[in-house]
Amino acid sequence: MDCWSLSHPLDDEFEKLVNRMNPPRSILPLFPLFLLSLKCLFCFSSLSQMGFLFRVTIDNDSCSNATLIKVHSANKRGSLLEVVQVLNDLNLTITRAYISSDGGWFMDVFHVTDHRGNKLSENGVAERIQQSLGPRALSFRSLRSVGVQAAEKHTTIELTGRDRPGLLSEVFAVLADLKCNVVAAEVWTHNSRMASVVYITDDATGLPLDNPDRLGKIKRLLLYILKGNRDKRSANTAVSVCSTHKERRLHQMMYEDRDYDRDDLDCGSTSDHRKPLVIVENCTDKGYTVVNLRSPDCPKLLFDTVCTLTDMQYVVYHATVIAEGPEATQEYYIRHMDGSPISSEAERQRVIHCLEAAIRRRNSEGIRLELCSEDRAGLLSDVTRIFRENGLSVTRADVTTRGSQAVNVFYVTDSSGSPVKIQMIEAIRKEIGLTILHVIDDESCTKSPSPESSRFSLGNLFRSRSGKFLYNLGLINSCS
Repeated sequence: MDCWSLSHPLDDEFEKLVNRMNPPRSILPLFPLFLLSLKCLFCFSSLSQMGFLFRVTIDNDSCSNATLIKVHSANKRGSLLEVVQVLNDLNLTITRAYISSDGGWFMDVFHVTDHRGNKLSENGVAERIQQSLGPRALSFRSLRSVGVQAAEKHTTIELTGRDRPGLLSEVFAVLADLKCNVVAAEVWTHNSRMASVVYITDDATGLPLDNPDRLGKIKRLLLYILKGNRDKRSANTAVSVCSTHKERRLHQMMYEDRDYDRDDLDCGSTSDHRKPLVIVENCTDKGYTVVNLRSPDCPKLLFDTVCTLTDMQYVVYHATVIAEGPEATQEYYIRHMDGSPISSEAERQRVIHCLEAAIRRRNSEGIRLELCSEDRAGLLSDVTRIFRENGLSVTRADVTTRGSQAVNVFYVTDSSGSPVKIQMIEAIRKEIGLTILHVIDDESCTKSPSPESSRFSLGNLFRSRSGKFLYNLGLINSCS
């Protein structure tokens, strides 16, 4: 269908859409071409009458070092987070993102690579993205992805409490003693707090646990361990059979646990060159709050930031993200759900602290150890007990089971949070097994930003590189 052969009612609806849009002044010189492209997209949808909730384009030709994924749809709350979550669950790295969801329309462009930094070359990957984001997908929440666990296959345990050396060892010991098999788990620690999502089955049957008395006992014993005798805040345990996205839920749990509070923040736990810089200020002429972030690049950085903004009940109207080197820069134009910007200094400081916390949760401290072995009952309990007996503290853990193989990653420090001596690591490896416990040199989140880096601005990007921006959005052809 010719996208300009539109009926007058559709033209009227498009005019209403345009009138509702309120872009930052910095993009006004580009707005006519943006609207030209938007009108073409508008007629593709007929606003759900043709069944196109999402329109996804995968472009492997326009950029030499990344695949472009363009997503267009009628906007709804949470669209941005759901799209970013899908891309992360497919283990894709987002190197650039250009986001606009003003006026009730969602139009985003993502530059992505695979986990090796290459363009997407496998047809299967592209097909999965189309199925996940395209019009055939009924809901993002129905996805079978690496981050989402099927409810009928396990029981979910959620834990929050004060972190301390040996805590994880005690948790896994209790589960092993109660004949529970841990099939997957993820543990985060930040600002003396711990959050964990653990998936368990019955050790004998391999089925989810559904006996109320048994579940009550598990919850009671784990809560006793979490509270200890030092917890300033109430620890919490929850047991359910609902499906959940581990990392999404961990962000929510740590935010609800107020890990961003700075009263007990250990400022020395993260070196200055890794500390994120967050600047929040109002754009008064258009009624936005502008959030600028600069930090060392790290996997899933965009996901972490968008999770937090969503949990804080902010709506992202425009954004740009560049993460192509050791440093990542992000800029967001946000408002409250009622359309108002940030209005107080206290709220501004809270946004800064929450975004800093969201980024630092992934800046895992310590040496990365990877355990690969045949899975067996009590494996996690035995390994973490050896860590505890040798004075190691687990700052982050990712536990997975692939068939009959256990693939577990631990970040460890000594009990004071200092680096572990290599002699101690080698002694532990000998005790557990040199062929199954390996030290992994992980520098993905430790690269320092270049000293000459200056503050990033979406406005400057539009003014100085407007042509390139239009090219990235797919509105013009390359002039190189």
